[in-house]
Amino acid sequence: MSDVYESDQLLSEYLLMHYGNNQELMPWSFGPKDAIGFPERTVGYFPKERGTRALDLGCAVGRSTFELSKDCDEVQGMDFSHSFIAAAEEMRTKGHIDYPMLVTGNQTTPATAKLPKGSQPENVSFFQGDAMNLPEDLGSFDRVHAANLICRLPEPQKLLHRLPDLVKPSGHLVLATPCTWLDEFTAPDKQPDQDTFSWLKKQLSGSFSLISQHDEPFLIRETARKFQWTVSLITIWKRN
Repeated sequence: MSDVYESDQLLSEYLLMHYGNNQELMPWSFGPKDAIGFPERTVGYFPKERGTRALDLGCAVGRSTFELSKDCDEVQGMDFSHSFIAAAEEMRTKGHIDYPMLVTGNQTTPATAKLPKGSQPENVSFFQGDAMNLPEDLGSFDRVHAANLICRLPEPQKLLHRLPDLVKPSGHLVLATPCTWLDEFTAPDKQPDQDTFSWLKKQLSGSFSLISQHDEPFLIRETARKFQWTVSLITIWKRN
């Protein structure tokens, strides 16, 4: 898999995306502020009742993992990036991370990422891993969350085939994907041969029931004047 997510630049951008305040993320009054808070919004699609175990696949720097901890007794966050997992673990143990926020060119300004209010870091653990080759003894979970991960995997079907074992009967799965299938991440013969939503239904319908489908925007700030605005397909599933 690509090591693009090991760079200092991407680490800063994801810390900002996950933990930045509205003004830091979008300093322009006419900007798409509804795209802020994506890691919290995707977790919000799980049922409101308390869960026992949750798994956050492709957790990046951990915001959605900490959000899951507000309603779950045990939460594990996994990402392929060593850099992201180190940052998530630092957040768990220290409660904050200082990092440089890029303004323009080589100009930066100091920023601080803080543990979200109401999270339970004592219920959280992180590990570096491969979503296509997860540990056999991982067990099963009431909730599995995988945001913007599927279309970054070299062989996404490996994860889809494992999901029925990861989600307990009557448990819930939330998948988010911007459907940006790129050859640099996923070879053409491993990409869906139809639209992503139809492909997911075909892959998962034997073990899961589709509850609902949604579209959610998300925002990545690169500089004070350059942003990535993308729309992710959200699907919520219940294990049969």
